Amino acid sequence: MELSRREFLKISGAGAGGLILLKGLNPRKAGGPSTMLPLKKKIGEGTTICPYDGSGCGFIVASQNGKVVNIEGDPDHPINKGAACAKGAALRQLGADNPRRLSKVLYRAPGASSWEEKSWDWAAQQMALRIKQTRDANWIEKDADGKLVRRTEAIASLGGSALDNEECYLLSKMARALGIVYLEHHARL
Repeated sequence: MELSRREFLKISGAGAGGLILLKGLNPRKAGGPSTMLPLKKKIGEGTTICPYDGSGCGFIVASQNGKVVNIEGDPDHPINKGAACAKGAALRQLGADNPRRLSKVLYRAPGASSWEEKSWDWAAQQMALRIKQTRDANWIEKDADGKLVRRTEAIASLGGSALDNEECYLLSKMARALGIVYLEHHARL
C-alpha cells in the first residue's frame, strides 16, 4: 500500500488523537511523568508594550497576588507576533517586585562621596526648582534682530518610546509652555 505524505499525516494525526482520547488527558493515566501537562493556576493577565525602543512590540504580563510572575511576547500582537529581542525578553527585571530595582531616591550632593536617601516629594521639588532657575537664568526675550521670541536654549526635552501619544502630547505642551525649543523624541517609528 502506497501512502502520499498528506495521507500519512492524516492517519498519524488521527492515531495520536485516538490514543489521547483512549488514555485520557491525565499524564499519570497515560504513564508519563506528572509534569507532562501542568495545570495552570488562575492568574491575572494583561497586555503591555515594550518600553525600550519605538517598535511597539506587545507583551502579555501575568500577575498573581499583585506581583508580576511572568512576561512573554504576545503572539496575537501584529508587530512582534510573540517574539522578543534581548531587552524585551528581560522585561521582568523592570517589575516593582524585583529586589534589585531602586525604589527610593538616592542623591549625591556635589563633591560628596556617598549617596543619601531622599523623599519623592523632595526630588520633585528639586527638579522643579532647578528647571525654573535654569529657565530664568537663560531666558531670551528677543533675538538679535529685536523680534520677540520668549524662549530658553539651556534646556532640552527628549521623549522616550515608552511614552504613549497622550504622554508625548503633555510633555511637548509643558516644554513649549516653559519656552523650550529643543524638543525631540527618540522613537524609531
